[in-house]
Amino acid sequence: MVKLIFSLVVFSFLSMPAFAQQETREELEKQRAQLKKEMEQTQKLLSSNKAKTKENLVQWKLINDKVNLQNRIIDNISRDINLLDNNIYNNQKEINRYNKLLDTLKEEYAKSMVYAYKNRGNYAFLNFIFSAASFNDAIRRVAYLKYYRDYREKQGENILRTQELRRQRIAELGGIKVQKSEVLKTKDKEMGALEAQKVEKDKIMNELKKQGKELNTQLAAYKKQMKKVDNAINAAINRALADAKKAAIKKANEETVKTNATVTNTPAKSVATAKKDPKKVPESVLLNAENIALNDNFIKNRGILPWPVDKGVTIMHYGKNQLPSGSVIDVTGVTVGTDIGSNVKAVFEGVVSNVVFIEDMQVVIIQHGKYFTTYSNLSSVSVQRGQNVKTGQVIGKAAANLDGIGAIDFLINDERGSIDPEKWLKRQN
Repeated sequence: MVKLIFSLVVFSFLSMPAFAQQETREELEKQRAQLKKEMEQTQKLLSSNKAKTKENLVQWKLINDKVNLQNRIIDNISRDINLLDNNIYNNQKEINRYNKLLDTLKEEYAKSMVYAYKNRGNYAFLNFIFSAASFNDAIRRVAYLKYYRDYREKQGENILRTQELRRQRIAELGGIKVQKSEVLKTKDKEMGALEAQKVEKDKIMNELKKQGKELNTQLAAYKKQMKKVDNAINAAINRALADAKKAAIKKANEETVKTNATVTNTPAKSVATAKKDPKKVPESVLLNAENIALNDNFIKNRGILPWPVDKGVTIMHYGKNQLPSGSVIDVTGVTVGTDIGSNVKAVFEGVVSNVVFIEDMQVVIIQHGKYFTTYSNLSSVSVQRGQNVKTGQVIGKAAANLDGIGAIDFLINDERGSIDPEKWLKRQN
């Protein structure tokens, strides 16, 4: 009986880690499926871009993303293999334990059978019972004989149960080894795909290097263009600050007139008390009674703001970006590649601070309390200055950039300077 319980406890204890690992494998498979989905989407964008234009920065960015995704898939598979190796080790370890347990059970069962054979005659059992010193002792001996007979039966059942558990473990081990073999084949296939992608990446890189002079010219023009955009943003912020200060001064003067009128008709003691009341200092002069709630809601949506286009690829990130030529460009926003003519949408509700023409493109600047979002490189605009806009409202269409591909520049600023937009936008899959 003790052995039976022991075996069941061992089986239950060892089954739990195996189940937990299986759950982890399922999670890895889900992650791998998601990575595959992203890979397919990236490949579609890459194929579409190849069909339209010559090698460009979008292709370079897409092939880099593709290689990174492929590396993540291979890493995912490697972790899966590690889990399978752990399962194989644990199953083999458990099989070895069952083997030892079976050896012990069989040895004990053989001894009990030999003892039973030697004492198989009725005379031996009767002699054992009637040699008792008292009636109570005889009853205990009868109970012992019954327990001993049941024990032998349980020994046999325990051996059969342990053999079945071992058989299950052996079958499970064989299944895991088959799974590992299949996963290894998958890894080899993905490694081959990675090598092909690296060759494709090198090809695009070499083509872009051949366009070095042309790319440098485009880079210089882009820097000049974005400098004008930054100037337009600063002008919009400075104008908003000036208007806010004028409004604050006007309000203060009106409150002074009211206070003086109140003082005239208020006892001196009350006046003294009123003068001691502290005035709340606003966080920013840009905040007023009308936009404080809007500003707070904008902050609450940090990290979950929608992207300004439905489909797009981030070509340049906030901060320093190294180009294929080795040149480094410092960007104050994000550049998102998209189809020419795609809808560009407001990422949050607010008021259009300004619509600016810069060279042959248009720029929309929207104020959200003390924050400003900017949408640059638009071919057309469907909003005007002073207009209230809602989250997701179409404000214009994406234009072709200097490289001839669809793209927009998206920026976030406050009165102190630029902010990394990708920390505010919803994380892309």
